[in-house]
Amino acid sequence: MKKLKKNKSNRLSIFFFPIMLTLLGLLFVFEASSVKGFSEFADSFHFLKLQAVWTGLSLGAMLFFAYFDYHRLYYLSFPLMMGTIILLILVLVPGIGTVSGGARRWIDLGVINFQPTEIAKFSVIIYLSSWFIHKERKRFFSFIALLGLLVFLIILQPDMGTALIVFSLSIIIYFLAGIQLSYLVAFIPLALLGFLFLIKVSPYRFKRITAFLNPANDPLGVGYHINQILISLSNGGFLGKGFGASRQKYLFLPEAHTDSIFAIIAEEFGFIGAFLLIFAFFVLIYKIYEVAVNAPDRFGKFLSSGIFAYFGLQLIINLAGMVNLLPLTGVPLPFISYGGSNLIVSFSLMGILLNIARKTKRA
Repeated sequence: MKKLKKNKSNRLSIFFFPIMLTLLGLLFVFEASSVKGFSEFADSFHFLKLQAVWTGLSLGAMLFFAYFDYHRLYYLSFPLMMGTIILLILVLVPGIGTVSGGARRWIDLGVINFQPTEIAKFSVIIYLSSWFIHKERKRFFSFIALLGLLVFLIILQPDMGTALIVFSLSIIIYFLAGIQLSYLVAFIPLALLGFLFLIKVSPYRFKRITAFLNPANDPLGVGYHINQILISLSNGGFLGKGFGASRQKYLFLPEAHTDSIFAIIAEEFGFIGAFLLIFAFFVLIYKIYEVAVNAPDRFGKFLSSGIFAYFGLQLIINLAGMVNLLPLTGVPLPFISYGGSNLIVSFSLMGILLNIARKTKRA
């Protein structure tokens, strides 16, 4: 009886926490984007309207996956991965991929645009969880070939933050599979050296690292973004400046409604507000962990563990970038940041978790 009540609590948390966080995100998307929306589109509600549409679609995706037997994802994993690779290639083609901020990461369909890299995160969790259900040896080099292809295509955009997330997700799922772990121990240092090499040979990435190490260096150039974030955080103090009182949203802070939205929240609600938001995320992640621990089968355990890693990595990389513990990488804050692709993927993954939790109840 106690286990059933705990499982019900997990399902309720996994259902309601993302919705509450997204409603909060809608509020702050409007807060952080109203000035930009008015200056670029003569409509202060422009970004709010788009995010509201994506929220409706995302809720539909969550409900679909909550009732779509997750075991059937096994049969969809291969076409899903092949489709993802095709999309990652197409986004690099001029005329198909859209360039913004010096990166070619979006495919514009006219009515909407989406990021194939977000679909890649979803596909990696589904495909590798399906691939590693059965323990088979001599699979490591096939795994590395697939991982290398995905990371290579993502870095070409370029999107180092997503490349790191896809790499980390893949390594975590492979580790949980427990196959030829000695190869993995030897591979990780080589992979890290590879990432360092990519940073070294790219002037832009190298400047990002120098800005991370010394934000005061070039404050009007590559260090501008992190300096404006730190100004937002310091302006917030302990209790914040109050709702609607942010100064940084007046086009001082780049990406205020997307990757840097946490800085606006901290500026208006201070340390207390930022702490409560982070606490809410940790409660959600803990509930995901409980679903993973109690998953009824190997496939469900891999899926829920991959989803746990996905949200944990997104949260850590975004927040660590905000407080200058890691370089800024353009990774959004789940459910809060503006962006339809990340939102619909996040809700789809929560739907899969709900499905696993329902099956756990019956097991």
